Amino acid sequence: MAGAGDRRGMKGPLEALNAAVRQSGPAAMASYTLIGAILVFGGLGYAIDAWAGTSPWGLLAGLALGLVVGFYQLAVMVWRR
Repeated sequence: MAGAGDRRGMKGPLEALNAAVRQSGPAAMASYTLIGAILVFGGLGYAIDAWAGTSPWGLLAGLALGLVVGFYQLAVMVWRR
């Protein structure tokens, strides 16, 4: 039969995993923000190209703007620490 001592042995690794996940949260959020900004602004640029017939300039401008905004958010998250 497993006693209370056996359950306490699992507490250490689970707490370590929980701490690692908690610490990696801001980095994951920053990477999702970077990818999201590129996708959103690239999509807006593509939609503008389809509407105005300016292909590929709207898409390129949207991707560039997405990179700038995404890396800005990444820098804010890194420097906040």
